[in-house]
Amino acid sequence: MRLVNAISAALAVSLLLPGCALLGGSKPLDTYELTAPSAGDGRGRSYRQILIAEPSALKALDGQNIVITPAPGNIQYLKGAQWADRLPKIVQARLAETFQRSGEFRGVGRPGEGLAIDYQVIIDIRSFQVDVNGAARADVELFVRLLNDRNGVVRAEKVFTTTAPVAGTGNAAYVGALDAAFGQAAVEIVDWTSKLL
Repeated sequence: MRLVNAISAALAVSLLLPGCALLGGSKPLDTYELTAPSAGDGRGRSYRQILIAEPSALKALDGQNIVITPAPGNIQYLKGAQWADRLPKIVQARLAETFQRSGEFRGVGRPGEGLAIDYQVIIDIRSFQVDVNGAARADVELFVRLLNDRNGVVRAEKVFTTTAPVAGTGNAAYVGALDAAFGQAAVEIVDWTSKLL
C-alpha cells in the first residue's frame, strides 16, 4: 500500500512540473490604458451636475482585448496586448476625468458617488479598433445621449466618429492611435455637452 501511495505521489508531482514550467515561461501581456485629454475653454461653468454612466458595447468590445480589423467584418485581437480593465470601464473613467478637468460643470461623477444628478451622459461604444486593412488607423465611434435625470427625457443625442493614423509599428503604436482617436472624441463630447447644458 505504501508503494502504491509513493508511486501515485511521484506521478502527481511529475505531471505538475511541466505545467509549472509552462506557466513560468509564458510572457506577460503588455497592458495599456487610455489618457484623459484637456477639454473646455474655461469661459463658462454650468451649474449642472452630470453622471457618466458605464458605456454599453457589444461583446467583442466589452472586455480587455484590443480589437483589430484586418478586413471588413473580420475581428481579431491584438496579440500580446490587453487593456488594463474592461474597455467600457476605461472609457467611462477617462471621459469622467475629461469632464472634471474641463471645469465646465458644477459636479461630475460616476454611479455610486452620491451626486444629485441633473443629466446622465449615456454612451454606446460602436467602434473602438485599429483597422489594418491598408494604411493602419484607429477608428472610434461613440453614440452619446444626454438624459435629463429628473424626468427621463433625452435632451440630445449625437454620434462622434474619430480616426487617427498609426505612427510606427508594434502594440504601443496601435494603442497610441486608439488613445489619440478617443482623446479627440472625448474633447468633442465635452464641448458639445457644455454648449447644450
